[in-house]
Amino acid sequence: MQNNLLRYTCQIALPGFNEASQQALHNARVLVVGAGGLGCPAAQYLAAAGVGTLGIADFDVVSIGNLHRQILFTPDEVGQKKALIACEKLQRQNPDVKLVPHVFKVTSENIMALLQAYDLVLDGTDNFDTKYLLNDACVLAGKPLVYGAIYQFDGQVAVWNVALPDGSFSPNYRDVYPDVDASQVPNCAEGGVIPTLAGMIGCMQANEVIKYVTKTGELLAGKLLLFDAQTMQSRIIKLGNVTKTSIKALPQTEEVPTISVKELQQSINSDAYVLVDVRSQAERESFNIGGEHVPLEELSSNTSFLATNKPIILYCASGKRSGEGVKMLKKIYPDKQFYSLDGGMKAWREGQV
Repeated sequence: MQNNLLRYTCQIALPGFNEASQQALHNARVLVVGAGGLGCPAAQYLAAAGVGTLGIADFDVVSIGNLHRQILFTPDEVGQKKALIACEKLQRQNPDVKLVPHVFKVTSENIMALLQAYDLVLDGTDNFDTKYLLNDACVLAGKPLVYGAIYQFDGQVAVWNVALPDGSFSPNYRDVYPDVDASQVPNCAEGGVIPTLAGMIGCMQANEVIKYVTKTGELLAGKLLLFDAQTMQSRIIKLGNVTKTSIKALPQTEEVPTISVKELQQSINSDAYVLVDVRSQAERESFNIGGEHVPLEELSSNTSFLATNKPIILYCASGKRSGEGVKMLKKIYPDKQFYSLDGGMKAWREGQV
């Protein structure tokens, strides 16, 4: 690294930041989970700042609907793996750092092994199942987790599970959100998000990583920062110094059977399955691909669509609500075949472009 210090002259000149701080960054091993709206800007700044080893974990591919906020990618890369493209570009941006792509879905079966190679984790995910999984895994592994979340115009940032001098740990995600009904909370594809918010929150997360590694500034540990992009106002909620949760095991990853848009399009006119739209009435009236209409909140009570021996395919805007619907129905009717349309109407429309 000594030959490349010129690159980092401006940050080394900061008060309280010196060559030793830069060496600490060079020695750091940071895992970014999710190369999306948060992971893209966070990874760019961490690579530029000289974090020595940067892992990017993402199993998804680039889509047109990503491009307004996932600024590492271009239209020419649609359909390619995000983790591979991100690592390739970041490596060119800073040849001094080590980029490691992890092109698989992070699950309860592989998360602990994945964490062994890293010092801390940055959460760039957009679903509650993975956020809880990352939180619980970091607690069990004794590693800090830099949390970020965005929805519409609102963002959140915190640093969970920081080791304290007395051996205890700062609060974690479950101290603030013990449990969430994921089926009732839309994601960015369904509820929308202003693209600049992703950049701001992702940069704040990168900032917390740099502060943690270099021991500069005051961490957002035991605190939750709330940011409103419409008013540009932020506030910090103090959570206390020590966690009050007891996490003993990982939540088990529940796999949802899916069918791809291509598979469904090839057989859309067949009579081989039952198609069920779980979106709202307004969404259905705006655009639909047929089938029965049973909003997600009515799935357990309006069961007329179950009177069949055919496979049942649920669809929604992005695949999130249909996935939650499949989970719920599989528990009640384990002998029936349920599938979620992967990517939902967003993927369907992109497949027609």
